Amino acid sequence: MTETAPDTPRPGVRSTMWRGARKRCPHCGEGPIFVRWMTMHERCRVCGLRYLFNQGDTWFYWIIMDRIPIAIGLILIVFFGLRVGTVPAMLAFFGAMAVPLVATMPNRQGIAVALNYLSRVYFPDPSDRMPDWPDRGPRG
Repeated sequence: MTETAPDTPRPGVRSTMWRGARKRCPHCGEGPIFVRWMTMHERCRVCGLRYLFNQGDTWFYWIIMDRIPIAIGLILIVFFGLRVGTVPAMLAFFGAMAVPLVATMPNRQGIAVALNYLSRVYFPDPSDRMPDWPDRGPRG
């Protein structure tokens, strides 16, 4: 692994985010991020990228990826004036909010890892060693 040189091309934001949403390495797009549902590998088994340079690096991005969908749901509730009057309606509403949030947790965590990766590429730390670019296809 080598340090990222200033003239190294930077990855495309859209493709990096898509890789994260697919739970793939944001650097090479091939290695899986997770061992199981929400347990992360330490490194990409294909390119060697260390997913978290410092433990807890994704907390800021995870909060963004977690709170924005909840805020959108709450804004829609207030905008459309949803009133829950019965227990079954309340349970249906809770399920309609909770099930998609739980089901997409690994995808949103993958996007948080991709956002963290982009911050590491665009604002590099000299002590953070990034793997070389894959020699295949376009870089971005």
